[in-house]
Amino acid sequence: MTLSPDRFLADLHTLRSIGAAGVGKGVQRRAFSDADLEARRWLMGRFAEAGLTPHMDPCGTVFGLADGPSLLIGSHSDTQPDGGWLDGALGVIAGLEVARAVDRPVSVVSCQDEEGRFGALTGSTVWSGGMSLAEADALRDDAGQSFGAVRAGLTEAGAFVDPARFTGFLEMHIEQGPVLDTTGERIGVVSDIVGIRDMRITLTGQQNHAGTTPMGLRLDAFQALSAFNATLNERLRNVVTPQTVWTIGHVALHPNASSVVPGQVRFSMQWRDGDLDRLSRMEAVIRETVQDIATEYGVECELSPVQGIDPVAMDAGLRDALARAANDVAPGQWRHMPSGALHDASNVARHLPVAMLFVPSIGGISHNFAEDTNEADLVTGLEVLARAVAAL
Repeated sequence: MTLSPDRFLADLHTLRSIGAAGVGKGVQRRAFSDADLEARRWLMGRFAEAGLTPHMDPCGTVFGLADGPSLLIGSHSDTQPDGGWLDGALGVIAGLEVARAVDRPVSVVSCQDEEGRFGALTGSTVWSGGMSLAEADALRDDAGQSFGAVRAGLTEAGAFVDPARFTGFLEMHIEQGPVLDTTGERIGVVSDIVGIRDMRITLTGQQNHAGTTPMGLRLDAFQALSAFNATLNERLRNVVTPQTVWTIGHVALHPNASSVVPGQVRFSMQWRDGDLDRLSRMEAVIRETVQDIATEYGVECELSPVQGIDPVAMDAGLRDALARAANDVAPGQWRHMPSGALHDASNVARHLPVAMLFVPSIGGISHNFAEDTNEADLVTGLEVLARAVAAL
């Protein structure tokens, strides 16, 4: 191999500079923003310099394609609104460096909208057949802009790439959690990726004067939301495990004024677990709870269709190749572990064997300007990935 850690780190930092924001190594490169599109065009240039054929699909996902059948490596390069420099970008640049270094065909990918401006893992969901392009075009972000409208400006976009040209998929990522950083280990070989369910709930009461409307006569949408949250936590207690998570992350209150009883609230409801049956049982609890609260508080409720991805186990052959490489590069400093975060590998698994590799996140911090990993750990991850690819 002709692996170049210096070139790998230089490319990572160049990509970080596109959309650099906030303090430290913060990045704002939300899907389809000017910075995101600039980064994708820069990546296509780097793919071409590495001897790969650059290609953008109708969703804005960019590939660096090797000739003939090849292994596919990558992740995503879009970020959260206030994100970090490594989430997703690490896997793309690591894939690029491995493609340059190993003596076998390797293609590289940066999926579009992994971070969910329009929906969970939008680009890879469409590419893998989990959603049609027409369905994706109807998706809207929090500001009401449609996916179809923003992708209409992709002048470079061509056809979808046939997944059959790839033999497997590897994704290197920061852990985005505290396990490796706490234990002092340097590598996590992923065993499986949790499943996710996501819906939008609207509670509609009656907007009214905050000073003259008695508490007992109010149809307060926010009070209903508050009661729903507390009741749901209690009702899920005997359903979930310590690894199960659920989140109300986005709330839009109307009219959102200090002297008005809020008449409507729209909010996200998301839950994640590694067990398919438990995800379904949680959905039943959520639906029952919101109906009960709506009745108790005299509000109407509307639930969107549930979107989601099922739990995914990693391919044994690819996973074992990563484990052997981790044992060679970092003996006694690696572990098998699940992923509590979603990744594009969850979608790619519909067509290809997939496996994932984690490096530590300092303080377990991600989706934050403070996200960081020691550069020595980044290089260790790169070496594990390259060694595994060379041995396959």
